[in-house]
Formats: sequence, structure tokens, C-alpha cells
Amino acid sequence: MTEAIVVGGGVAGLLAARDLAKAGVHVVLVEASGVLGGMIRRHTVAGIDLDMAADSFATRTDAVSSLAIELGLGNEIVSPDPRGAWLMTRDGRTAPMPATGLLGIPGVPMAADVLAVVGQAGGLRAQMDSLLPAPVGARATSLGAMVRKRMGAKVLDDLVVPVVAGVHSTHPDDLDPDRVAPGLRDALLREGSLARAVLALRARATAGSAVQGIRGGIVRIVDELVADLETWHVDVRLHTRVTRVDRAAVEVVGADGTTERLVADHVLSAVSDPTRTTAATRTGIELVTLVVDQPDLDAAPRGTGMLVHPAATGVRAKALTHATVKWPWLADAAGGHHVLRLSYATPAADAADVATSLPVDPASETGVRATTDASALLGLPVDAARVLGAASVRWHGPDTQAAGLAEGVVGIGEASSGRGLSGIVTTTRAAVRELLGS
Repeated sequence: MTEAIVVGGGVAGLLAARDLAKAGVHVVLVEASGVLGGMIRRHTVAGIDLDMAADSFATRTDAVSSLAIELGLGNEIVSPDPRGAWLMTRDGRTAPMPATGLLGIPGVPMAADVLAVVGQAGGLRAQMDSLLPAPVGARATSLGAMVRKRMGAKVLDDLVVPVVAGVHSTHPDDLDPDRVAPGLRDALLREGSLARAVLALRARATAGSAVQGIRGGIVRIVDELVADLETWHVDVRLHTRVTRVDRAAVEVVGADGTTERLVADHVLSAVSDPTRTTAATRTGIELVTLVVDQPDLDAAPRGTGMLVHPAATGVRAKALTHATVKWPWLADAAGGHHVLRLSYATPAADAADVATSLPVDPASETGVRATTDASALLGLPVDAARVLGAASVRWHGPDTQAAGLAEGVVGIGEASSGRGLSGIVTTTRAAVRELLGS
């Protein structure tokens, strides 16, 4: 049988190993940490099992929902509460997020909910998108440049920046539109305007909500993938650090310090450069979760949460998710309590701190920061005395260094598609199909 080595035990690595093994390939999966799942893991706060990071997936394609169905989770796919999220602009104004958009780019620039955020002048400038020749901005190397040229700085700053910062932890000027919005460039050229391109992409997306989740948490996808690795006899090696990789071999150091050279017909890597140990090119992300016994939050004052402009004053969080409003199943599990998730941009975290859930004292600096920001974003005081439990988890931010994979190594996951479960599943399965076809 063909031999394959998969580097990285996140969702991309797990999925690639599973699909290859099902096709009859003998697979060795190596993971530097002692836990599989990457950013898709669970932790328990105040007795409630929660996702440690992403709690939803984009539905612009059916990639994740189809995978969930394959894994026996089809009946567990759920849509979020329709009230939607809000935005906080640079100057502290708050408003519901416009209904027809993609990464904050409005599909109807003069809609009332868009004007409530960008104002009349901003809306008129964005409407000029329909008058510009289609090639204007179509070759832009960043999402920010594309939006700025087509719709102006106001739409970029007040709508796209807070949404992209909340979703990708990066400024739109640093994101390739082909990675974060596949098909947008082609749709712009085809439709003749960026707004019509957004509407066309939304029309082709799966009907219903722009995101969906899994009852019980996205982590259930990882649970099923891990179970399938055992079913299909994948050789999983945890605490195994890669020191060298090329198209036909991987050198690793095991938990006991032993160096080994693994030889295979194919090598797939979910890490842009698995031999790099520094995180100098990355920022960090901290997710602070609060479980609160506060009935006045039942009114959901900011819908499912808030996305915050990075330059907004008086608030350090870049986003807040009111998780028990967003997911009715979680509200049932929480027994009347509220789950609030606040995310922060931080310096790059030490490797030992990444993906570790640490309890937080509400009276500590982290706890006070979280309750203060939650109060500002929700528009009502969140009392630290009503916090039943809190936890903090740190993650690496997106890797802005160019991929450093050796020639012939197949890039999967974040190494090829950036973040976002839908893109990771799509590109990983495409890479596996191409490899099997060859």
C-alpha cells in the first residue's frame, strides 16, 4: 500500500489522514502536542462543556455540513439565533450588523442598516461602486485594497475592518481576497460591481444562515474524526516534533527524545513551516469565557454579540459572543445562566501557553478586564460577583509568514487556505483527491 505522512493533528491533518486511510493508504500522523484537534477543542467552565475556540462554520459552501453528515452528525447541525450580531465603530457607535454582506462588504450600499453604520456620505461613496469599470480593484493584492478602491475608506474602516478583525484577527490590508473570500474577484469581474458580486456569492451559498454550528459544539467533528482514525488504523504519534521535512521523508523527535526518519511516498503538512519554532511573525489571540448568573441578560441587548473596531476607545476586546443567545442548545445546557466569550489581540503566546484553558478569578486583572468590556459592549453592567466561572485560552494568531514547505510537500489546512473551517475542509479534501488521483 502507498505510504503517507501527515504533519499536524488539527482538523486538516485529521481529515486528510482519515480520507487517505479510507482509500487504502497507510498513514502516519505526527502531532507535536499531546492533543488532537488543533484549535477545535473543548473545555469546561462552571460545569458547562464549551468549544475552546471556533463555535461555528461558514455556510458559503456545503463542505462542513457534508462532512458532518458523513460523520453521523447531520441531525446535529443547527443554525444560530436570527437576531444577529452588532458592530462597534472606531468612534464607539453601535449598530446591528447589516443583513446583506460578506466580511462586512455590503451587498446593498444604500440600505438603511448600512447607512446606520457608515452614514449618508459613506453610503453614497460605496454606491459609486456600481459606476466604476469592473477591472477597478479586481487585481488588488489585498481585501482592504479591493474594498477601498471600489467602495471607499468609510465602508472599509467602519464595516470591513471590525468584521475581519473579529473573524480573522487581521487587518483587511493583510489578507488575500482569494483566501478569505474565494470567488469574490471573479464575481466582481463577472457582475461588474463589488456589491453585486457579494449578492451573487450569497445567492450561491447554502440557503439559510451565513454560519451554522453543531449541537454540543464544533468539537464533536474532531471527536468523530479521531474515532475514524482508529477505525481505519492510522498510526497516530503524539508528542512528536518535526525537525526536517521533504517530499518523501520527515525527521521527527519523539517524546523520549529519540530522533527518527520516516519515509513515505507522500508528505502532507497542515503547518506552513513545521520546522519553525519561533512565532515572531504572529500575534496572539486570547479568548476569555465568562459564565454569569445575571437574568437581565435574558433580553439579549446586543443580539448574538458584538464585533469591535480595533481602534475603538474604552474597550480592549475585539469581539464578544453572547453564546447562550447565539445557540439555543447552549442556553438549555447552561440552565438559565449566560455564557459570554470575549476575544483579545495579544502578543504572540509562548508555546507552553497555547491551547491551555486556565481558570480566571473574576477579581483578577483578566477577570476585571473581561467584565468591564462585557459591560461596555452589552450596554449594561456585568457584575463580577455574579460570575460563576471564567477561563482564559491563548492561541497563535494567523501566520503572516509565507509558506515554507519544501517542494513536493502537499500543503493542507491553514498552510494553504488560511483560517476558517469551511476553507480548511474544502482545500484539504481537494488536495487528498488530487493526490489519490495521481
